[in-house]
Amino acid sequence: MMLSPDQPDADTETLLNGIKMECAPLPAEPAEGEGKARSLSMPSLSREEKRRRRRATDKYRSAHATRERIRVEAFNVGFAELRKLLPTLPPDKKLSKIEILRLAICYITYLNHVLDA
Repeated sequence: MMLSPDQPDADTETLLNGIKMECAPLPAEPAEGEGKARSLSMPSLSREEKRRRRRATDKYRSAHATRERIRVEAFNVGFAELRKLLPTLPPDKKLSKIEILRLAICYITYLNHVLDA
């Protein structure tokens, strides 16, 4: 945001204070006895902002990375199992995931044709 030279210094100070408030780190949990009085003075965060801050923690990122590794591993195991069911020459030929899917489609079509005949 650009400030024009004709704006008074008080507005610039107000603007800078507002920016500092937005960038300020979250305070720690209030101690017992401080609870309601402290939480009332804190600006309430939007649902999106709370989600964004929660996702920025190391613990969350680490857990998310672990879940993603498990998901990708299960995905790859599924492709490996599908690959074992498909006839190819040579049988140990390395196929990409898209090749496995295309070959599976062709094989299913062939099996349906055999059943219909």
